[in-house]
Amino acid sequence: MPIESVTAAAQTAAAATTTAPKQTLDAEVFLQLLVAQMKNQDPSSPLDTNEMMAQTTQLAMMEQLTALADTFTESFALSMRQTAAALVGTQATYVDADGVTQTGLVTKVSFESSVPLVTIGDTTVPLDAVSGITTAS
Repeated sequence: MPIESVTAAAQTAAAATTTAPKQTLDAEVFLQLLVAQMKNQDPSSPLDTNEMMAQTTQLAMMEQLTALADTFTESFALSMRQTAAALVGTQATYVDADGVTQTGLVTKVSFESSVPLVTIGDTTVPLDAVSGITTAS
């Protein structure tokens, strides 16, 4: 298929959506492009079945990679929560806003934000600000 036809097909597919433009390619966009490509193909030069299979395989791989990335993100978030919860009752060290190293007993953990918040003494800090841990004395 000539580049002009593919460009026209992409523009047709993009114009078909009336909502906010998508920032990522997903299965819906892929299928819209494939349908537009098939509508605009040259009848004397039909779509190559090998190319169609390759595109379908790419779509399946993209969907699986997206699912894998989502699973990894969820797993990482759960790991951070488990790590933060395990800190309760330990001595933790962090560097405050003035650049001074502070140490105190972890008394509370909050999961209100994307990064768990750990209360060390009277100060609440993000988990990723904790620089050291020791057992409570």
